[in-house]
Amino acid sequence: MKPIKRITHAPGCRYMLALLVGMLSTALAYAGPTFTYGKEGYVTLSYHVQMWGQSRGYSSNTNSASTADFFLRRNRITLAGQFNDYVGFYVQTDAPADSKNGKNNRSLYYRDAYITVDWTDAVRFIFGRFKQTFSRENLEACFEPLTLDRSEVIAYTPWGGSRDTGVAMWGNLFNAKIQYRLMVANGRKGDRVARSAPRLTARVDWSLLDPEYGYGYLGTYLGTRKVLTIGAAYDHQADVAYADWTNRRDAKDYNAWTTDIFFEYPTSKGVVTATAAYMNYSVGNAINKDPDPDLPVTSELAGGYVKLGYLLPRKVGIGRLQFFARHNKSDYGISNGYYSNNRNGVGANYYINGQQLKVTFEYDMIKFNRQHPTVAALRDYNQATLGLQLLF
Repeated sequence: MKPIKRITHAPGCRYMLALLVGMLSTALAYAGPTFTYGKEGYVTLSYHVQMWGQSRGYSSNTNSASTADFFLRRNRITLAGQFNDYVGFYVQTDAPADSKNGKNNRSLYYRDAYITVDWTDAVRFIFGRFKQTFSRENLEACFEPLTLDRSEVIAYTPWGGSRDTGVAMWGNLFNAKIQYRLMVANGRKGDRVARSAPRLTARVDWSLLDPEYGYGYLGTYLGTRKVLTIGAAYDHQADVAYADWTNRRDAKDYNAWTTDIFFEYPTSKGVVTATAAYMNYSVGNAINKDPDPDLPVTSELAGGYVKLGYLLPRKVGIGRLQFFARHNKSDYGISNGYYSNNRNGVGANYYINGQQLKVTFEYDMIKFNRQHPTVAALRDYNQATLGLQLLF
């Protein structure tokens, strides 16, 4: 197999950076200073931050009074680069939700840390801690979404949140019209699992128009591409929980599947974006039997989203204006029925300098199928958020 060729002079370094970024974090296309290392290596430093002001219809689980809050939604420092012609790396630290609900001085930790090996476009590897390759929305760059942010729950699998630690093999076939991903990772670990088995994930995408050739996606390409991509994935881990925790019996497997579609098309009258997905997570209904105390309610969850966006064709003032709307539905398989809800939201992005400098506003209405008598977070509420984003 013919290896990918790399250009080592300064402009080529920037080109290869863009290629690397597309693999795991497309947001890094907006990168800071780059430093060369030896004959082939380089490293790029980046800083990304999102500042939010948020008004919400409750303060805490026990307080139904509304609250106003200013906090750093994301606060990240990133190093990304190439060691040589084949091997690259990516390290990202984060201190998220700093000052949210008055909790200051959040600890800095490694959100991502991995090594990449690119043999050909069809055969690539990732080793370390990185984005779990299940749902499209989780794989979309959090600094380049269509809406203010991802769905709060359904985009993330029950184990490990958005990331997991393991190995992935992925690549593009037929001029990137088909993309495959295979991942083996930790999944759920600890004393409460019935058996320490690996987590196995497979995903495939079919691009009917311009290909999405990176490991990560964008929530909007701002009219720079014509995209129609259909995706599907399956996630499995054996014996992750006991349905009879008291007697340590009746081990259950974790199984999840998803399908999704993304469409964006630029026209002379503006850019239209439409995307939808459905996710289904299950651990054999263990949560409604005698589960261990750490089994999350999301272990029995089905739901999805529909998002629509429209980017005006010309500037409005110094920037570009994009309107969006979203509908999220989350059906929890919990017997008490308190968690299931619908979220409807509308908002706008104002791109002062593309994604590098933008302001976003979103207003959401959250309606629960059944109102909880004492937990304020499980009752109907409204939420308004104004966000400022800077990428360097």
